[in-house]
Amino acid sequence: MKLDRVTERSRDILSALARVIVGKGDVLERILAGILANGHVLIEDYPGLAKTLIARLFAQALGLSFKRLQCTPDLLPADVTGSFVFDQRQARFEFRPGPVFTHFLLADEINRATPKTQAALLEAMQEAQVTVEGESFRLEPPFLVIATQNPIELEGTYPLPEAQLDRFLLRVAVGYPTAEEERQILERRRQRRQDEVEVTAVVSREEVRAMQGALEDVFVADVVAQYVVDLAQATRADHRIALGASPRGALALLKLARAEAVLRGRDFVTPDDVKAMAGPALAHRLILQPELWVTKLSAAQVVDDLLTQVPAPKTEEAR
Repeated sequence: MKLDRVTERSRDILSALARVIVGKGDVLERILAGILANGHVLIEDYPGLAKTLIARLFAQALGLSFKRLQCTPDLLPADVTGSFVFDQRQARFEFRPGPVFTHFLLADEINRATPKTQAALLEAMQEAQVTVEGESFRLEPPFLVIATQNPIELEGTYPLPEAQLDRFLLRVAVGYPTAEEERQILERRRQRRQDEVEVTAVVSREEVRAMQGALEDVFVADVVAQYVVDLAQATRADHRIALGASPRGALALLKLARAEAVLRGRDFVTPDDVKAMAGPALAHRLILQPELWVTKLSAAQVVDDLLTQVPAPKTEEAR
């Protein structure tokens, strides 16, 4: 698929979602960028901000199969991956796949699951396969995970370990709507006369795969690639950061910058694309020094500071 066609279809997807989701165009663009880059997305925000709705509507607009996994402390790994069950009629064990066997998996409130259950997703997210009783089963591409979590709820939760956070290509927050946007939400609900809302499929599974593959054709100049490396290196040298971004973080930033360029209608990456995606791609991978909790400094703020400190190449050089 040509890049201009990817841009056109992406705008169609965003337009379909905007008819339901009010005033969150930037959030929808970032999530779509993560999907185009074939990565998993972590949505972290307060309850009632349409995190689950956004995930379900994306699956519908993309024409992908969708399953929801409601994470709870008593959820077992077999409830995620599936298990072997004895078939008495045929006198043999057969594998019954779990909800992970889908194209679009919503792991709702993922931090409510125990670490053992969270780890059941690690192999699927990284290797696109599941191993049960020593036998491996491939997941049909595309396999995308959108996970949600509430950042303020601590009771009965298990924080995601750094190894699993690193599997997410980006982290986004939805945020509260403005007064006018909230009024529009109420007005649209009154017009629908029901809570349920759906969107029709804009693209097919095959088109999604083609759109993801087309990102490899986006040109990345050497100076832009070096800029990505400089940002990643800066996270490891900053005195406020105990653990900086890994090479996987630099790769994630490069993939997202390519997706951002396509969404903006370009076939090459600019430094502004890198800057736009630096926070979503890197912030959740950083561990700040423990004594900084008193200052309420966030990793996203540190990334913003680094963007002002690390020299960026000129757009002309990126061409």
